[in-house]
Amino acid sequence: MGGTDTDGPLWSGRLEGGLHPDVLALTQSLDVDRQLLPYDVAASKAHVRMLGRQGIIPAAEADAIVAALDGVAIDAGAADEDVHSLIERQLVAALGDAGRRVHAGRSRNDQVATAFRLWCRAHAWRVVQRVADLQEALLVLAERDGDAVLPGYTHLQRAQPVPLAHHLAAHAFALQRDIGRLRAAQAAADVSPLGAGALAGSSLPLDPAGVAADLGMADSFANSLDAVSDRDFAADLAYACALCLVHCSRMGEELVLWTSQELAWAALPDDVATGSSMMPQKKNPDVGELARGRAGTAIGRLTGLLAVLKGLPLAYNRDLQEDKQAVFEQVDAVLGVLRLLEFAYAGLVVDRERMRAAAADGTTVATDVAEALVRDGLPFRDAHAEVARRIASGERFTSPTPEEAIAARTGPGMPGAVGDQLARLREHVAESRSLPEPAP
Repeated sequence: MGGTDTDGPLWSGRLEGGLHPDVLALTQSLDVDRQLLPYDVAASKAHVRMLGRQGIIPAAEADAIVAALDGVAIDAGAADEDVHSLIERQLVAALGDAGRRVHAGRSRNDQVATAFRLWCRAHAWRVVQRVADLQEALLVLAERDGDAVLPGYTHLQRAQPVPLAHHLAAHAFALQRDIGRLRAAQAAADVSPLGAGALAGSSLPLDPAGVAADLGMADSFANSLDAVSDRDFAADLAYACALCLVHCSRMGEELVLWTSQELAWAALPDDVATGSSMMPQKKNPDVGELARGRAGTAIGRLTGLLAVLKGLPLAYNRDLQEDKQAVFEQVDAVLGVLRLLEFAYAGLVVDRERMRAAAADGTTVATDVAEALVRDGLPFRDAHAEVARRIASGERFTSPTPEEAIAARTGPGMPGAVGDQLARLREHVAESRSLPEPAP
């Protein structure tokens, strides 16, 4: 398993004989948790620096271990049980007995929890930046074609006219809520478990608060049992990504509808559309369809993670090995879909005439006609009944126009005040852009 004189798992001192190959294959996680390597190395450096400061190991050996950690990498043919075992194996190979000192006061339980938290913290930030990229694409489109008029819908039936900018801003505000959830997930991950050990800490004079500060984390654990068993932060990130993908799915569904021949309100750029292997005329909105599909899978990952966590007794259980793949895949999925939708909206070509024709069918301003009767003194229910009767008899209204109906709605958040909404969204995007990238 590696280049040490013990040549066995970190826990092999308790058990005689080698592990059955099928059991080893089931328990190995290096192929998955290799993503944790830079974060595990950073946490190991902080732990070793603390061991040196506290006099638990000689300062010179601490310095040598920290330097050697810079050279740790996943070597060809590595067959270690996990990334933590790989790190220790390579340290022992490089430093001999000094490399064995790295694990003093530490368990793989608090080690993996720390590395995973650092990964989640960093990747929550990355998803925030990608969400802001999509918001930016929506804002650019809103500023370019935002005065185009289309019918808003309820029940997929034409309802009232709105400017395109108002419609796009609705998606951007939903994405802003996603950013709030992602930032909350980042904050939840920003607590160091190092020092909690396997579950009950260590009798060595550790300094968990100092390690947390060294890692740039906001706090250290409050309870050692909770520190090694808590995966709320992972569920938070998986949930934030799943709901973001649900919002992306809704946007994807609209792209499918808007670019269909039945509506033909917009056309996708060629470089984000696909064709058919059999039908030469096809231009398919696969980007929108994949957004829908991956949202469904994301919901499954979140449900699976919650199912893993629901029955675990305190503290650490090997079931938690299943947490990382679900979250890694969740983050990869949302990053990919966000980028595809960004490309789609950046190159979307809007057919303003077809949009307006749908909004100007003579029925979408029916509420405005009824409200004009209310201003003349008629009770709204009577006005509603009168306009409904006129619509049913075939009348279509030419006044007010869709543009006049929009201009009459200027209260906060309404379609006639969309400029204020876009300004707020610009501030939100700027704030997201200014968030510092977490170390390491």
